[in-house]
Amino acid sequence: MSDTVEREVGRARPRKEDARLVTGQTHWTDNIAVVGLLHLAILRSPMAHARIDRVDVSPALERPGVVAAFSGADLAEGLGSLPCAWPVTEDIVLPDHPPVATTEVRHAGDPVAVVVARDRYAAADALEAIDVGYTPLPPVLDLEAALAEGAALVHSDKGTNRCYDWPLKAGEDFEAVRQRAEVTLKRRYHQQRLIPNAMEPRAVVVTPLTASGEYTLYSSTQIPHILRIMLAVVTGIPEHKLRVIAPDVGGGFGSKLQVYGEEAIALAVARRTGRPVKWTESRSEGHLATHHGRGMIQDIEIAADRDGTLLGLKADLLVDMGAYLMLVTPGIPILGAFMYPGIYKMGSYELNVTGVFTTRTPTDAYRGAGRPEATYAIERIMDELAAELGLDPVELRRRNWIGHEEFPYTTVAGLTYDSGNYEAATEKALALFDYDKLRAEQADRNHRGDSVRLGIGVSTYTEMCGLAPSRVLRDLRYAAGGWEAASIRMLPTGKVEVVTGTSPHGQGHVTCWSQIAADVLGVPFEDVEVVHGDTRAAPQGMDTYGSRSLVVGGTAVHHAAVKVVEKARKIAAHLLEASEGDLEFTNGVFSVKGSPDARRTIQEVAFETFTSHDLPDGLVPTINAEHLVDPDNFSYPHGTHLCAVEVDTETGQTRIRSYVCVDDVGRVVNPMIVEGQVHGGLAQGIAQALFEEAVYDDQGNLVSGTMADYLVPSAADLPEFTTDRTETPATSNPLGVKGVGEAGTIASTPAVVNAIVDALRPLGVRDVRMPCTPERVWQAVREASR
Repeated sequence: MSDTVEREVGRARPRKEDARLVTGQTHWTDNIAVVGLLHLAILRSPMAHARIDRVDVSPALERPGVVAAFSGADLAEGLGSLPCAWPVTEDIVLPDHPPVATTEVRHAGDPVAVVVARDRYAAADALEAIDVGYTPLPPVLDLEAALAEGAALVHSDKGTNRCYDWPLKAGEDFEAVRQRAEVTLKRRYHQQRLIPNAMEPRAVVVTPLTASGEYTLYSSTQIPHILRIMLAVVTGIPEHKLRVIAPDVGGGFGSKLQVYGEEAIALAVARRTGRPVKWTESRSEGHLATHHGRGMIQDIEIAADRDGTLLGLKADLLVDMGAYLMLVTPGIPILGAFMYPGIYKMGSYELNVTGVFTTRTPTDAYRGAGRPEATYAIERIMDELAAELGLDPVELRRRNWIGHEEFPYTTVAGLTYDSGNYEAATEKALALFDYDKLRAEQADRNHRGDSVRLGIGVSTYTEMCGLAPSRVLRDLRYAAGGWEAASIRMLPTGKVEVVTGTSPHGQGHVTCWSQIAADVLGVPFEDVEVVHGDTRAAPQGMDTYGSRSLVVGGTAVHHAAVKVVEKARKIAAHLLEASEGDLEFTNGVFSVKGSPDARRTIQEVAFETFTSHDLPDGLVPTINAEHLVDPDNFSYPHGTHLCAVEVDTETGQTRIRSYVCVDDVGRVVNPMIVEGQVHGGLAQGIAQALFEEAVYDDQGNLVSGTMADYLVPSAADLPEFTTDRTETPATSNPLGVKGVGEAGTIASTPAVVNAIVDALRPLGVRDVRMPCTPERVWQAVREASR
């Protein structure tokens, strides 16, 4: 290889994965066809809360094509409760969560029976024949009312709707700070429920090998390794008899970071029938049965001096758990608990989290998972404080953020931010946005009393990514660790297989891991293949979520590749009759210092290792290597997002006129992939601000249960984005990377809402509840005018 070979890391390579995806040569779970395949359909409760008086599945058995039908009682033997892996306090209330309800249903969509048929249409048609008797029970929907004495109970055996209380106090006592502060502000913010809506619906296929009691489960999941462990516990199938494969997975956004009842049901039915089975959700079924995101009331209080110096912050959170605790439901607000102070210096911080059961679909991880909620709260109240003090919102932030020269910096919440440069990102964003010119236009339009007002929103954020440090997770009572594994196999022909424990669903792992390995090994990018998503082919891993894959998984790939080079160095030294210390390794070639013609490529070393004809005595004939990474700290990307909106005060219509973001995600492996991640994140964050909400009526029925009622924005609903980056490498990993998958979602929501409120503030509006629909904006203007 030439000494002028371009490094792979940093190149905007088109994704290796895309050729298959865009030509339809894919392996989605629903595409899997197996001889003798049976199909499952699930009867779900139409009521939010009811006692089950009877379930008679026998009429369904008479329908054409039906092979079997089961009630919850039929399946109870051999199916345990679905797991919660994050009991955040010792006294947390942990109700049973049967995959199929047996005595009560606790949300609309709760499964009550299962039909098994020769095709999916016969199975679906037979559901209407099942006879279920219900006695209605009171729904529990309001978070504050649910905690009142005498409230109806979601789980009557638990005696309360309070799931847990989780406090955090840091720094000086907040009450003392409040007493001496020159300015205090209190605000209440509502994080509406969101429905994830991954492009590929959830699906599961189970193929049994009855003679040996083995099962292969294909699932549209983010977590094949975790899923395998948990399903072994739920079903009693020995872990070594269960193989889990995540084939091509079409998006997840946290909704597939889950152990779902349908996966356990499919295993149970395959075990009973001895036949392969498949279940695929419909889109409306997914709205009811796939976990929701967000769902929180935030009471925020900030204390400051008149010059804008922050003194302290207090946050009281009421968090909607839904009807059951799913895999990490209670831990989602805890992920955000340490991020409410954001990028700002202050001396006091207090947080109180209360989890509340309701008769709605359970909540769990959704892109950002706790950190968008925290960023929203601090960035909204910073704008409110700026208005109270008569300061420009950017100036208030400048007076309080951590200076670039102060890193590493330990925040009042106890996190140590390793690196950052908030000044650089903000200055670049302001220049791209033409901030001063827009402020001048805004002042002119306000002076003229225009009916269409211009608003400018600011969001300067950071987030903790690379969810990993196992000891930190232990201290937070999470049941698993956060390490990640990778191995590198050098094949005899010089090609490379990277085996990773991360499991991609759109992020571009195959491309980026190939770039990382190619750089370290000095082999062509095209010669690297990545193996993932199969617990037999890649047996070690903690999977993909929380912007951890590159920071933890990519770092594991890097270290494994370094180990390969060091193993190869011993053999190359022997072949070249030189000492290891005299060898140089550049662009995949070992050469002897001072004798450039004495050289061996790493591919040649791989073949010599395979033949084992001339290896040093006692050396094992392999240069393959593996590595596990368990970082000591999180990583902390950051950035500045600026949004300009025009709000028609007569109709309430909001139009995003321009959007600029400058993110710092550390060193960039593939700029094209980073750009795509940022754009996708912006779309979802803006969607929360303007469009999306899971709406329930007063009986607990989901009234936004179809794509006609739940507004997912298209490209036509979104503006052109101006994106750029600064680069402050992370010091916590050798790649210098920080993570990017959630950045756009975390930062964009408060930027948009701040812009809307900024436009309407001269009219007396200081908040608009999300989503900021035209009706809500119009109503806010009307109420302010009164």
